[in-house]
Amino acid sequence: MSDKVYNVLFLCTHNSARSVIGECIVNALGQGKFKGYSAGSHPRGAVNPYALEMLERLNYDTSVLRSKSWDEFAKPGAAELDFVFTVCDDAAGETCPHWPGQPMTAHWGLPDPSAVTGSEAEKRAAFTETHRMLYQRISIFVNLPLSSLDRLTLQKRLDEMGARADAT
Repeated sequence: MSDKVYNVLFLCTHNSARSVIGECIVNALGQGKFKGYSAGSHPRGAVNPYALEMLERLNYDTSVLRSKSWDEFAKPGAAELDFVFTVCDDAAGETCPHWPGQPMTAHWGLPDPSAVTGSEAEKRAAFTETHRMLYQRISIFVNLPLSSLDRLTLQKRLDEMGARADAT
């Protein structure tokens, strides 16, 4: 059994909701086999309060969450990344920095819960739905037999997860 810990970075433009939710989920489900991070190309500077509220209600550790630039992960000495997932279409279309390590990448686009207007209940429901979709994908991801899949097969599986119909 391998003791390797896989570093996973979730990217979204503002790093305030979807990417932060992904970071929390992979850290919880990864059980020491995966270490999650999140970042943004143009970080908002704060985690969305609806995201924080939902994550705390679901008993995720939010103590280290912050909105940060993806540049932190391209600097010398940064964690060597194994996987990078974009979770918003804007970030997927941007030119990313060079990541240390040659990580596998995939686009897992999701609607932006921060863009939902309406009642407080409708806004909270949007964040809950984002969590559900990411939880489903990350549950599958952390249970893949990584050591027995070649890179091409693994890339295909990651891309298929991003194309799931539950994302729309």
